[in-house]
Amino acid sequence: MIGRRAVEQRSPGSAGSQPDRRTGLYPRTRAVVRVLPALLIVAGVLYDVLTPQYFTAAPFLSAASLVAAPLLSLGATVWTGVAGTAAMVLVTLRFAVDASGITEIATVATVACLAVVINRLVSLGNARLASAHEIAEAAQRAVLPEPAARTGGLDLAVRYVAAQTDALIGGDLYAVQDTPHGVRLVVGDVRGKGMGAVAAVAVVIGAFREAAEQESTLEAVAQRLERSLMREGVRRDSVEVFEGFITAVLAEIPHGSQRVRLVNRGHPGPLLLRGDGTVHTLAAAEPALPLGMGDLGAWPDRAQEEDFPGGSMLLFHTDGLSEARDGRGVFFDPAARLSGREFAGPDALLAELVDDVLRYTGGGGTDDMALLAVRRP
Repeated sequence: MIGRRAVEQRSPGSAGSQPDRRTGLYPRTRAVVRVLPALLIVAGVLYDVLTPQYFTAAPFLSAASLVAAPLLSLGATVWTGVAGTAAMVLVTLRFAVDASGITEIATVATVACLAVVINRLVSLGNARLASAHEIAEAAQRAVLPEPAARTGGLDLAVRYVAAQTDALIGGDLYAVQDTPHGVRLVVGDVRGKGMGAVAAVAVVIGAFREAAEQESTLEAVAQRLERSLMREGVRRDSVEVFEGFITAVLAEIPHGSQRVRLVNRGHPGPLLLRGDGTVHTLAAAEPALPLGMGDLGAWPDRAQEEDFPGGSMLLFHTDGLSEARDGRGVFFDPAARLSGREFAGPDALLAELVDDVLRYTGGGGTDDMALLAVRRP
């Protein structure tokens, strides 16, 4: 992952725990589920022994196989079915075997066979899902290349938290590049969802990589991104791309300087976390339209300069952070919640921030969240 970057999902559960890809269950839940079939068999036997003859354990013993089918391995499912059928035979033999008892044994055995079939179908579906998941991971690495944890003398960390379960990429973007002009980076958020948004992300990242090396000013980089989006929209003749726009903030941190230059195109301002625990929002000095809206008005971009002293960190984020809400609908305030706290580095900052947001929202965020932290040692 990217400099200990995690592509995470907004799912309730203990911090750091990851759901099993086969079952989708967290470790603690999975441990309980693994013993549930055995508990059902034991419960069924006890129920039959402790109740009159006309009560039957068949529902418990059938349920054991059905529970095992989607959650356990083929071998465990087979043994659960065998154990359930054997238990049904044993409890039936306590009384004279009649047509009703034979029917119950046949029922449990039939359900056990069906459970094996269900297990195979679920396993096949999980294998296909795992393959799609691997393809999505490869696509994510291609669209959002991994920046080095140490770039141009700066410490970096990135997190991408997907709001949609099993999603890995969406409309949020980031890129970092060490250039002769300094370390340049972009963080942005594409309007819209789906493949149109992913295509726009790819266009912006590609244009940024080229422009960051070639253009002498940050303002010129922003203009290159603008032209690339407009050109791509016309070429694709796509309503989704052509009518879309991207809020973005571009930054340039010159080598050997204690300053940072910013061009903000309608994006949330980055946060400056100083070594003394104070947090400042670097809001845009002059409001500007997002990228891709140049046809509504054109004016020259003007980079603003801000202090970026040693020992401080910059936190760039998309609105998935600032617009996260708790159960009462109150927005998450990153500046207030980070104020007065100290962090060992960018990775520690993002790890704690992601955990804080997940707790605040109850794991129910509605928008993707891209975070990029930069520390000047």
